Amino acid sequence: MVTKFSAVWIALLLLFPVVLSSQNDGLIRIGLKKKKLDQVNHPVGAFDSKEEEAMRAAAKKYQFCNNIGNSSDADIVALKNYLDTQYYGEIGIGTPTQTFTVIFDTGSSNLWVPSSKCYFSLACYLHSRYKSSESITYKKNGTSAAIQYGTGSIAGFFSQDNVKVGDLVVKNQDFIEATKEPGITFLAAKFDGVLGLGFQEISVVKAVPVWYNMVNQGLVTEQIFSFWLNRNVKGKEGGEIVFGGVDPNHYKGEHTYVSVTQKGYWQFDMGDILVGNETTGFCGDGCKAIADSGTSLLAGPTTVITQINHAIGASGIISQECKTLVAQYGKVILEMLIAQLCDRLPSPNGESTVDCSSLSSMPHISFIIGGKVFGLRPEQFVADARLDNFRIIKLKDSGDIFMGPYHTVFDYGNLRVGFAEAA
Repeated sequence: MVTKFSAVWIALLLLFPVVLSSQNDGLIRIGLKKKKLDQVNHPVGAFDSKEEEAMRAAAKKYQFCNNIGNSSDADIVALKNYLDTQYYGEIGIGTPTQTFTVIFDTGSSNLWVPSSKCYFSLACYLHSRYKSSESITYKKNGTSAAIQYGTGSIAGFFSQDNVKVGDLVVKNQDFIEATKEPGITFLAAKFDGVLGLGFQEISVVKAVPVWYNMVNQGLVTEQIFSFWLNRNVKGKEGGEIVFGGVDPNHYKGEHTYVSVTQKGYWQFDMGDILVGNETTGFCGDGCKAIADSGTSLLAGPTTVITQINHAIGASGIISQECKTLVAQYGKVILEMLIAQLCDRLPSPNGESTVDCSSLSSMPHISFIIGGKVFGLRPEQFVADARLDNFRIIKLKDSGDIFMGPYHTVFDYGNLRVGFAEAA
């Protein structure tokens, strides 16, 4: 979950509560769950039944599609899956343990949860809140803190307490008690807070991240953590994050590793980007990329995203809504509006729509990493959501979209990132 990018992102997003589980392999696992999205908010309610019927008829062809580690001492956290775009897991803070659901975010480095001292942000009242007075291991810090994400912000102050991740207990962990969560970003979120897994270089006030303390306190035998995101929409498990090792059941073949080129985000060098078998030309001489588990989609420069949208016949979601709304006013007016207005309306969040029947004819998108081609099929890079009869795709931001098909290893000890086909 980053606030800016220098060239191209390959990211992913993790959110939501999890169920703790363990197996006889010595690993501690936190499982993920899935949840379907029935619809996205839209302005249909502002129209009467006849107007709404006209909108639905005009959008009829846009049907919603549903096609869409070897260490035995590792600690495993199960993740929950929301629409194949949000994955979240469960942690505990304090003694006795207070439970929170968090995004495991490799694009940031701080841990924060809502505070019981958050009085004026509605989002806090809709989520679990940390109560320092109820923890015997709490230690006061009080340093002010604020974090600005790409889609929201929080502010509060630092406190210190024990943090439980799976079966591991990280002692004396500094974290942020959020007292302000403005806007709507966290209001409807399925998670309470964020656990950053980035480098300390981008940590607010250089607070030591949870992962660093896992290593420093000898809680993991290998300085590695890895993500497996279950993209099977019918699967009960959302996925797993493994601390201290890699589960060989999560991937096929061998990982392709690339070195971290700049500590902060998990940043690495990437080769060209291909649409079908054709180069986009943007990364012919290489690009910088980020493996970001806090971003749900593929994010990149407008130049590349525009080429991808054009190749798959996608149009902006705002543009498509406009076309639907004016359908009832006649062919002449409709054509004029489409030509003069609808096609020029921007989609502020990068969302686009596509005719579901065209999925089979869309080109693949490929990324060259470490000299190897990593391809994504249309059903892998198009995110499903329901907006009446529209199919919504998000191509501007993309993280879980890449990390779903490809098991990802974050090798802190050797400062490298590895990708292999997910099992």
